[in-house]
Amino acid sequence: MSTASSNGAPSLTNVPIIKFTKLFINGDFVDSVSGKTFETIDPRTGEVIARVSEGTKEDIDIAVKAARYAFDFGPWPRLPGVERAKLMMKFADLIEQNTEELAALDAIDAGKLYHLCKAIDIPSAANTLRYYAGAADKIHGEVLKASRELHAYTLLEPIGVVGHIIPWNFPTAMFFIKVAPSLAAGCTMVLKPAEQTPLSALFYAHLAKLAGIPDGVINVVPGFGPIAGAAVSSHMDIDAVSFTGSTQTGRKIMEAAAKSNLKHVSLELGGKSPLIIFDDADIEKATELALLGILFNKGEVCVASSRVFVQEGIYHEFEKKLVEKAKTWVVGDPFDPNVQQGPQVDKKQFEKILSYIEHGKKEGATLLTGGKTVGNKGYYIEPTIFSNIKDDMLIAQDEIFGPVMALNKFKTVEEAIKSANNTRYGLAAGIVTKNLDIANTMSRSIRAGTIWINCYFAFGDDIPFGGYKMSGFGKDHGLQALQKYLQVKSVVTPIYNSPWL
Repeated sequence: MSTASSNGAPSLTNVPIIKFTKLFINGDFVDSVSGKTFETIDPRTGEVIARVSEGTKEDIDIAVKAARYAFDFGPWPRLPGVERAKLMMKFADLIEQNTEELAALDAIDAGKLYHLCKAIDIPSAANTLRYYAGAADKIHGEVLKASRELHAYTLLEPIGVVGHIIPWNFPTAMFFIKVAPSLAAGCTMVLKPAEQTPLSALFYAHLAKLAGIPDGVINVVPGFGPIAGAAVSSHMDIDAVSFTGSTQTGRKIMEAAAKSNLKHVSLELGGKSPLIIFDDADIEKATELALLGILFNKGEVCVASSRVFVQEGIYHEFEKKLVEKAKTWVVGDPFDPNVQQGPQVDKKQFEKILSYIEHGKKEGATLLTGGKTVGNKGYYIEPTIFSNIKDDMLIAQDEIFGPVMALNKFKTVEEAIKSANNTRYGLAAGIVTKNLDIANTMSRSIRAGTIWINCYFAFGDDIPFGGYKMSGFGKDHGLQALQKYLQVKSVVTPIYNSPWL
């Protein structure tokens, strides 16, 4: 296995000064009520980066009160959309001015590749803000053509106080996928970042303050899911909750929402996405897509193409080329520009992935390459590919969230459709073919929220994203995401002696 930076050893000189470690509530950084803190860990070494204030139910209560006051009495929901847009644009500019520091924070906190954060994650976050800023003054209801002597129209109003609970695999992207549309809609919010990756979220709270976002509009409370996350989900004064994370946690959030105030819920959950490659595919391109689909962000991606199905006519050639490329994949320090894969986010995730690799071996799958750790420090795992997969194997059914691919062959289109849909998830799928008829048949037959044809990870601010089945419901990205943070109100008055209805 190719490695960089002395077999995965980190370049500690890249660690930035940690400026923000407290809760951000009502425009100020404050200690938690309990005074408790928790460690955030550098996955390159397993060592402590900083101690961060730990939010609990009491802190969530304080943050919600701030958000509620800012919504009920503050200027943000009452600003003209164009004025909200101006502040969002300023927020975006400040992000770009701090790109290198923000990229370094996500690299040391999440193990993400620094050069990709710098080139993609941080600039994309600024663009997400700008996309929704452009929509802030275009939130319109409609005049209705009533069938009786009534004049009726609809208003689109901000839903209120929103609770955002975001995951650790894309700390920056997930922050703004949630925050940007809810800001444009005129909502206020309490955001709980993942306990593994709180550092960039707190920095973004600081930048929001500098941009002029009013106090109480954005509140960031780091903490643990069973405590702080549960407090958000069950809070009687939060009007909606948007969550991205595991299906197991999504169930708990739905239950808490139902048992509390029946708040609106949006869930983007797990995935076990198939990539289906047909005989007419360009094998070189197909192997590159397959590797990207499972190894990008070290496999810690909800839409990772963890199940790859290759038509039997090209299977053996594909498998050979895939394994060759996987063996040259460079694993190591995420600050090294030559590295393609950094460490898993933390020890727990690291051990979970290794346990699934052992399951694959015990269940009789063929280990083609990988399966071992890299280096003697940090949470690095080799790109791992299994073949001869049976549908009931754990590695074929469970979301591993790591660099582990289940590779199999198929004969017919019908068999490919059946295999692709043989999962409880339905987040995304990829199809590689030159045949338009096959592409159309497959894209309409696979039960998933996003279908990529001859590409993978083709996201965009203007492309709605969300799941089918146990991958959840509700859309992020696109104008559909804006609708999650708006309510439709119908206004009706009688009309008299009108010449027409």
